[in-house]
Amino acid sequence: MTTSEYQVTGMTCGHCEAAVRDEVGKIVGVEGIQVSAQTGRLVVTVTGPVDDTQVLAAVDEAGYEAARVR
Repeated sequence: MTTSEYQVTGMTCGHCEAAVRDEVGKIVGVEGIQVSAQTGRLVVTVTGPVDDTQVLAAVDEAGYEAARVR
């Protein structure tokens, strides 16, 4: 498994977290998602070939912007 961390801007509440979680969760290969509106952090654990562009596109689809942290 591989873990990647992103900084998400614009999240303010649990609904925001749920929107990001729902969109990122649609990506095949994603096994774990931790998202916090308070810190703006998104941690994604994958078991398959998932790249940053897929995660960033999913966050964009949820209505937010993200950048890879590590």
